[in-house]
Amino acid sequence: MAASENRRRAYPDGGTISTWTAPDGWRLRRFDWPSAAATPRGSILFQAGRGDLFEKYLETFHHWHDQGWSISSFDWRGQGKSGRLSDDPNVGDIDTFETYLSDFAAFWKDWAATAPAPQVIVAHSMGGHLVGRALAEGLAVPVAAVLVAPMMGVHAPISAGFGEWLAKTMMRLGDPRRRAWRGNERPATMASRQTLLTHDDDRYADEPYWWDKDSGLRLGPPSWRWVARAFESTRALRESPRLRAMKAPVLMLVADADKLVRAQDALAVAAAMPDCRVVRFGPESAHEILREVDPVRDRAIGEIDRFLSERAQK
Repeated sequence: MAASENRRRAYPDGGTISTWTAPDGWRLRRFDWPSAAATPRGSILFQAGRGDLFEKYLETFHHWHDQGWSISSFDWRGQGKSGRLSDDPNVGDIDTFETYLSDFAAFWKDWAATAPAPQVIVAHSMGGHLVGRALAEGLAVPVAAVLVAPMMGVHAPISAGFGEWLAKTMMRLGDPRRRAWRGNERPATMASRQTLLTHDDDRYADEPYWWDKDSGLRLGPPSWRWVARAFESTRALRESPRLRAMKAPVLMLVADADKLVRAQDALAVAAAMPDCRVVRFGPESAHEILREVDPVRDRAIGEIDRFLSERAQK
């Protein structure tokens, strides 16, 4: 296996996979990779997006670990190896986004009690949205946060209001936990799934590699209930006056051509935060900025490194 593939398709030496139990007894899979440095640089809690698995980000974890950071992550409830909430194991479902937030707040409390300082959160897509809510609501207090292509708004026909109405209508017309569409990451699109996520063929292939290695990691489309709750939660954050009182400095990476989440909503949320630096990418980047072709990914990693050097000091 080539060195670059080894960093993407093999668990790192010293990393551990275990189970963390939420306050209600739900078991979530977690990953921890303590720093090997004599004096750790600090700790990063990384949270991925909807349907994601932390394995997709091992290459980036290696980069941070080489700098002396300890890395942790957990699979959101209902995806990865953190169980399922639908009878169909291929459907991503959630009762309410407050459940995600409850898990995150409890995990943060446990993790922050022992993780070497400074403590930083990096989160992608749905994870970026949930971390944004957690910061606004005071559920976590990192020294800095990085939100990568955060889901601050969901693409919808006509408008977000219509999309929310449609999702709630579909919930009432059948089992709300049923799949909202057959496949892909969004309905009624001719774009391939890879086109929506990344221009990098090799990095895109990492995900099916891990699915083949462990079929339990695979997750398909969301349920109608998840879609409805996503519209509700993103609207609530965009309208929240708490954004203006956030204390943590934020770096937000936004892909203007993102076809999964609305870049304009992310920019609006960023403008409401008191301390937020925005870095924008053009058509060269799809949704998964940290898994894009090297010129895009290298720029993103460089911006994160610079931000953490400036804002995450001991």
